[in-house]
Amino acid sequence: MKQILQNLGNGETILSDVPCPQNKLGHLLIASQKTLVSAGTERMLVEFGKASVFEKARQQPDKVKMVLGKVRTDGLMPTLDAVRSKLDQPLPLGYCNAGVVMDSGVQGYEIGDRVVSNGNHAEVVRVPQNLCAKIPDNVDDESAAFTVLASIGLQGIRLVQPSLGECVVVTGLGLIGLVTVQLLKAQGCRVLGIDFDSGRCAMARGFGAEAVDLSKGESPIEKAAAFSRGRGVDAVVITAATKSNEPIHQAAQMCRKRGRIVLVGVVGLELSRADFYEKELSFQVSCSYGPGRYDPEYEDKGTDYPVGFVRWTEQRNFEAVLDMMSSGALNVKPLITHRFAIEGAVEAYQTLNDSKALGVMLSYPAPNLNRGDLLSRKVSLYAPASYRPTDAVCSFLGAGNYASRVLIPAFKKGGAKLHSLASSGGVSGVHHGKKHEFAYSVTDEIEVYQDEAVNTVVIATQHNLHARQALTALQAGKHVFVEKPLALTLVELDELESAYQQTEGRQHLMVGFNRRFAPLVQQMKQLLSVSNQPKAFIMTMNAGEIPPNHWTQDAAVGGGRIIGEACHYIDLMRFLAGSEITGFTATKMGEVPGIEITEDKASITLTFADGSFGTILYLANGGKAFPKERIEVFANDAVLQLDNFKALRSFGWPGFKGKKLMSQDKGQHACAALFVQAIQQSKPTPIPASEIFEVSRVSVQIAQSLRG
Repeated sequence: MKQILQNLGNGETILSDVPCPQNKLGHLLIASQKTLVSAGTERMLVEFGKASVFEKARQQPDKVKMVLGKVRTDGLMPTLDAVRSKLDQPLPLGYCNAGVVMDSGVQGYEIGDRVVSNGNHAEVVRVPQNLCAKIPDNVDDESAAFTVLASIGLQGIRLVQPSLGECVVVTGLGLIGLVTVQLLKAQGCRVLGIDFDSGRCAMARGFGAEAVDLSKGESPIEKAAAFSRGRGVDAVVITAATKSNEPIHQAAQMCRKRGRIVLVGVVGLELSRADFYEKELSFQVSCSYGPGRYDPEYEDKGTDYPVGFVRWTEQRNFEAVLDMMSSGALNVKPLITHRFAIEGAVEAYQTLNDSKALGVMLSYPAPNLNRGDLLSRKVSLYAPASYRPTDAVCSFLGAGNYASRVLIPAFKKGGAKLHSLASSGGVSGVHHGKKHEFAYSVTDEIEVYQDEAVNTVVIATQHNLHARQALTALQAGKHVFVEKPLALTLVELDELESAYQQTEGRQHLMVGFNRRFAPLVQQMKQLLSVSNQPKAFIMTMNAGEIPPNHWTQDAAVGGGRIIGEACHYIDLMRFLAGSEITGFTATKMGEVPGIEITEDKASITLTFADGSFGTILYLANGGKAFPKERIEVFANDAVLQLDNFKALRSFGWPGFKGKKLMSQDKGQHACAALFVQAIQQSKPTPIPASEIFEVSRVSVQIAQSLRG
């Protein structure tokens, strides 16, 4: 199927062939009929992509601070690699979609239903249930495609809380501004529109508003004073896009005492206290389509807000807009200035350079379930190579940041043959599949398990999928490499261990505990091997904060940060001790009223069969100025200290003064290469299965103990 993507690195707009996304519970699979190019929002994205690296940095000062902090902790080259990878990610464009349901994982929606959604510009989109709404029979697809964009204006109006007869100014008469004008008129308001474009001012007048044409030198302050009969306007909705602070300043001057200003667009925000102080003005920024936006519980998991407490959610705003269209109170047809078929997408985006462009509409072929290219979940990228019996022929499940930036290059460098790259949505799979020369991109993982050419599966998906995917791959006769963690529960681990034992050593199962393969850790292991005395470890992971609502913090999805990341240190300590774990104690930071304490501020102490013990300090509340990872080993009347896998220091260690690498090396490449070699040369798995299951069980048990 066809999909429009943008390269954030250079701003290039691409019409790409991608496999059809795989539907899942709580989502709809929709065959697009019409999508609207939002001239304002999408022009900004394209311009950002075309900007130089310096200009991109200037536009995002907060991101620059993050980059500088990463340079201090991880070094220059790993940071540059991370930045390049971020800019290399393809961005699916579009968020205004009208189409027909092809497959439903949602109660109340049937195949053939006409729906709107915030789906991208693609022939088929997968959208969660709370971001869809049914289209009334008397609303055509072109009009319906405006629904999401109109909801942005509607949410701004809801924050203004206009009442019948109030006078409201709309600054910026683009698509959202002109829709906002109509919605305000429908609520019985007197409306004054402001813009530099005479044509848009004329359209606003056609919708029943008065207008200020800035291109003719008309004064918005004077016009607003006359419009409000000298009292000052009741409210201003700013839908403009400009770097200037002037729209906010003008809005304050136009308002009456205790007037309301709501920002829907993007403008300069250097506010003058004097503008707001004397009139006691209120100012609020509107968030997209309404309540629920960016809330994973609402958008991803489909948990609705009770109507008695949140009357207007994103979805209910969609429905309200569609009702306005159905009644004739909202007419968006005059806003369409250009129409293109999806095949002309690149030309369509070139019209954004035209200041007269307003609504650019894209059309798609009528839905046909027999179209193989539309429904195909496998796309050929390169001709598959010829494979030898000893080759490690790999398919990857997951094409996220870590997989694309670290794992895939590591396996490729290690000698693996890259066969297919599976991603749920298809976009990242095609992009990174082409970049790394995979033969295929797929969206259905069954393709991977059933392909006889594939003998190795690398799993780099969300953590809750790991155990099931590893189990299925083992049962399909594949070698399996799981980017940590192996599983989230003890039951899953028991099932996996049973399945692995049934392979009787014919298949490899490995977890990406790469830190034990880091060159300086290998040096530590060699130095420690001369001592038979028990050892003491202090391992500090200055992990950095992740919001409590991030998927990795969700016990059911990410497993939490102990299972998901601290497991690295549990394995590392097990490796350096060279002895079985016999027990643990774990304590997390105490609860504080009003502050949510997650498990990522914890102390874990392990004991070992040889008498060794060690403490892992996994802390999300430290500063970036301190090393992110520090490992200290006390033994042999001396101390070894490793900072960020870059510098190993010796404090009195006999015959060793220390060692420093040019750049950080956490052992990812060595980990992948040794796994590939084990397959190619029929060698034992680089990490014994007994240690993998031991560390995985202890990690789960520790996380469970911290949750009480």
